[in-house]
Amino acid sequence: MNIRTGPVSEREAEVHAALGEHLSNAEIAHRLFISVRTVESHVSALLRKYGVSDRRALAALAPRPHEPAPAPGRLGGFPAARTTFVGREQERAVILDALQDDRLVTLVGPGGVGKTRLAVVSAEAAAAGFPFGGAFVDLVPARDGFVGQAVAAALGVVPRAQESPADAVVERLRRGRSLLVLDNCEHLVAEAAAFAERVLSACPGTTVLATSRERLGVPGERIVPVAPLPLESDAVVLFRDRAGAVDPGFSADVDIVARLCTRLDGVPLAIELAAARSGSLGAADLLAGLDDALRLLAGGRGHDERHRSLRAVIDWSYLLLDDDEREVFRRLAVFVGGFDLDAVTAVAAPGRRAAAADVLGRLVDKNLVARRRAGGWRLLETVRAFAAELLERSDEHGVVRRRHLVWAAATAAELEGRADGWAARFAAAADDLRSALVGAPADAGAPAHALARSLGRLCFARRFLVESLAHFRVAAARAPSAAEAVVDLRAAAGTAHVATASPLAFQLLIEAAERARDAGDGAAQAIAQARVVELADRFHTFFDTGTPPERLSALLADATVAAGPHPTPTVRACLAVAAAWNAGVERMTPDPGLATVALLLARESGDALVLSAALDAVISVAAHAGRLREANRLSGERLAVQATLDRYEPTAAPEIEDAFYVGAVCAIAAGDLPAAVRIASQVRDDDLVGEHPYLSASNLVPALVLSGDLDEALRSATTMWKFWDRAGRPGAAWMASVVAFAALGWGLHGDHAGFQRWRARVDEVASASTASASRNQAPAAAFADARYAVHTGDLGRAAELVERASADHRHSHYWPYALAAGAELAVVAGLPDAADRLAVAARAAAENDWAAAALARATGRLRGDRSALIDAAAGWERIGARSEHTATLALLQ
Repeated sequence: MNIRTGPVSEREAEVHAALGEHLSNAEIAHRLFISVRTVESHVSALLRKYGVSDRRALAALAPRPHEPAPAPGRLGGFPAARTTFVGREQERAVILDALQDDRLVTLVGPGGVGKTRLAVVSAEAAAAGFPFGGAFVDLVPARDGFVGQAVAAALGVVPRAQESPADAVVERLRRGRSLLVLDNCEHLVAEAAAFAERVLSACPGTTVLATSRERLGVPGERIVPVAPLPLESDAVVLFRDRAGAVDPGFSADVDIVARLCTRLDGVPLAIELAAARSGSLGAADLLAGLDDALRLLAGGRGHDERHRSLRAVIDWSYLLLDDDEREVFRRLAVFVGGFDLDAVTAVAAPGRRAAAADVLGRLVDKNLVARRRAGGWRLLETVRAFAAELLERSDEHGVVRRRHLVWAAATAAELEGRADGWAARFAAAADDLRSALVGAPADAGAPAHALARSLGRLCFARRFLVESLAHFRVAAARAPSAAEAVVDLRAAAGTAHVATASPLAFQLLIEAAERARDAGDGAAQAIAQARVVELADRFHTFFDTGTPPERLSALLADATVAAGPHPTPTVRACLAVAAAWNAGVERMTPDPGLATVALLLARESGDALVLSAALDAVISVAAHAGRLREANRLSGERLAVQATLDRYEPTAAPEIEDAFYVGAVCAIAAGDLPAAVRIASQVRDDDLVGEHPYLSASNLVPALVLSGDLDEALRSATTMWKFWDRAGRPGAAWMASVVAFAALGWGLHGDHAGFQRWRARVDEVASASTASASRNQAPAAAFADARYAVHTGDLGRAAELVERASADHRHSHYWPYALAAGAELAVVAGLPDAADRLAVAARAAAENDWAAAALARATGRLRGDRSALIDAAAGWERIGARSEHTATLALLQ
């Protein structure tokens, strides 16, 4: 029994509790903000007071804390420790100090030396210093081009459309002090280095802890060498600990264990593999067997003797396997990630499930296969590399690779058909599915094509849109027929439409039409070419293809010929929709008569996609004619059609996205604020249509400002501007209008400086816009200026502002707001033509609920008519315009 011989101070109690957590002196000093020398002094005092000889015994006496320590920032994805951690006190102290002073710390050492475990232990000890958390990223399964994807997955970040995984990661890590652990960088050194450098440059609060067999070579990198364990101490402790886990009765001469560790060069992985055999062979026979294996592989590849020793241990373990075990072990090398029993049966032991389970269990027992925390199994990296060499040298390499491809194709197809739980299973299998596709030979045939198509659809469903697009294009290139290529190209075009801001969708549809012609499928050719024409005219602002109108007309004529004399109802409707958009006075303005015909044919076809496109045409016609309530009603019908579309079908994505954006626009144009806020919020929150980091605010900000939800509006506007500015301020025809509403929001909030700052941004954005875009933006700015003047009572420029607001703005859906606000300003300023302005603005009231309420209030002000003011207040209340309702009630006091 240990008896304390003296009182323990409060600081000594803190040090004692930390010893109970098995922290090193440096870690304790770091936690308690004292020097290492002071810690050593306290430890000596505790040893004396408790009458024990070493810190291990002292740690065993440490009291358990009554309450857990405050949780540090969450570090996700760290592998759970299943064994004790041995040694490395000096390295841990160096790493902890480095993580305080340096932003890139790389643990460098040979394979199997324990870099990963050391990184995990060090990161966990340092976690309290990173309040914004971080993640552990295992790069072993990652392949070229997927480092960003791996980090995004570990952080739980889903990239938006037109946003790379790296961009999404940077945005997450910018929040504050975070720790990112990049493990096993050696096979992706250049890419990992570039990724780390970008994160360090863009995220000043982020520290990167990397492990690799070679340095990353990034400026400012702090290298911490990780050497094998000291042979006379920690290596022996590790061997005894692991051997005792296999055989609780393990006992061996200290000299024999020391010689074993010497033969294994102190490499932890080699020691653990050897210790796993100690229970069946005993230490003496284990040493003899290891000697034989080392002599057998004396001429192995590589200049590093420790690497050759590790190879010797793995090869020796392999030589101890029976024929069935060797066969399965060798074949498991094709899996770059984890695998389950079904995968093992399909690839490594076809038709022998029971035998596969038996052999797999034996390989786990022999530490050549590791169980995964999330379920299933995997090969450790160095072990897999060894198995892969054996497979490459075998006669069955090609056969096993093909089985892996067939398994991947079947797995991907099965995941496509699952309704529940598919996302988690896809995440677990994705690296192997990608690897199988990349490694598929040119003549792989149907399995490679099926896998590429399934990956495209699965990635689209997960909203990895850029990756999805790449897979669909691979599928088209590997398609067994022109007809199948058409399917893949149309899916690629739909994905490109929502994933990029380029003419790529147009180009892919052109290619789809050409492949349909090759296949002799006139209907498919007609649909593809009609869609090309529709895309170029209908979405001209967003996808300027540079194609002259005469070229589009020729494509449409060719599509009509390809359709034949008796086209199907769907083909007829597609051609009619394209004709309506192509025959307009200008692009994005369909011909009214042809639009009506197109809608009739689309309804007859029963095709929801074509119906949505036709409805968009008649909506556009109504809106351009100033029939805003009609446009809003038709937009509601179009939104109802979207409920019948498959949100995971790429060809439907453009219609779904456009229907929501147009729906919000039409609701705002008609003054239907409850619908506008609801639809715009759906756009922001939806995983498909809300993926754009700043476009999703284009309708939400105006709807919120008009509704009086100013705090939320200004938060959304600030986020929108930040993302747009960070993206390099790309052309956006709608941006000045949204900024104008944001300026008004600041003004209504009582912040004059905020109004002036954002109003200056309106002019800044408008000056960089095209003439037509500036015309469309002008009504919003005119409205904001007029409404702000009424709000503040600053009437010095009233006549000028009224004139601007009263201009012919019918080309913009904000014209009712400008006209009504100008008329009210004329009344408030006492302009002599105020009554005439009200009469002119009456047409705006007929098409817009907000304008109707505004004119009722202006009429009440002009005539001193309380009933008109009461009507105005009721109108504001009905549409949810809270700030306007409050302002009107104040006039009734």
